[in-house]
Amino acid sequence: MSEQTTSPLTVAVLGTGIMGAAMARNIARAGHRVMAWNRTRDKAEPLASDGIGVAASAEDAVAGADVVVTMLFDGDSVREVMTGLLPHLGDRTVWLQMTTAGPVATAQLAGLAAERGIDFYDAPAMGTRGPAEAGELTVLAAGPLDRRDVAERVFDAVGSRTVWLGEDAAAAAASRLKLVVNSWVVSVNNAAGEIVALSEALDVDPRTFLDVISGGALDTPYLRVKMGLVLDRKLSPAQFGAANAGKDARLMVEAAERAGVRVDALAAAADRLARVSEAGHGGEDMAAAYFAGREE
Repeated sequence: MSEQTTSPLTVAVLGTGIMGAAMARNIARAGHRVMAWNRTRDKAEPLASDGIGVAASAEDAVAGADVVVTMLFDGDSVREVMTGLLPHLGDRTVWLQMTTAGPVATAQLAGLAAERGIDFYDAPAMGTRGPAEAGELTVLAAGPLDRRDVAERVFDAVGSRTVWLGEDAAAAAASRLKLVVNSWVVSVNNAAGEIVALSEALDVDPRTFLDVISGGALDTPYLRVKMGLVLDRKLSPAQFGAANAGKDARLMVEAAERAGVRVDALAAAADRLARVSEAGHGGEDMAAAYFAGREE
């Protein structure tokens, strides 16, 4: 193997929420040098105990970076941060855009990278807190062939599987698939919350519902997990936050509208998750959809 392949990379991780912090730790465990940055520095500080540098500014984080990973809240956040940073990146820096940003924002971000001559990869990751911490995410990726060897070294550190979906990152094939996958995730979480709320309203034990569907075609392990979080009131720490899920649901609805398709259930889920955040549960697990339909 060449020195280029075996030498540790310098990786800047921008955004250290549930997913970004776990990614930073796993990239460091793979032997790479990691610099992390978060708008709220307190959220990044715990990474120092894992040998990760905590940068005072985004500019400091990307200085000398071989790879920049963006794992921020949404496309607007990524655009705001990276517009000022692109002039500071080296010509051989690889940008892995792993935020769930949606196809429109992804195409815009790819355009920014192209203007600067930076290799850009559309690479949202599938998974929640547990798989992220275990380095078992599934990465959906699209981008140029010539730097995939670099990108895959980071993907291999954070995930157990990478699914390549083409060479044109601006086409946002990975981001489009991520919305489809997350539509199922949001739907199941919304159903879990509503099933518990309806059961309680009708004086039915929700666990009886689970007993009735046990072992049949309607039984779903993921539904059981999410209902369990609601029933046991173990919605914190979140596996995936309700506010983030609401953002993703809005992206799904917007993408569907642009394609001329109605997704009424997803539109309702987006509204429900917005009410969850308004009620103060945005930082809890997205199964907190339960709270949107009842008085507390």
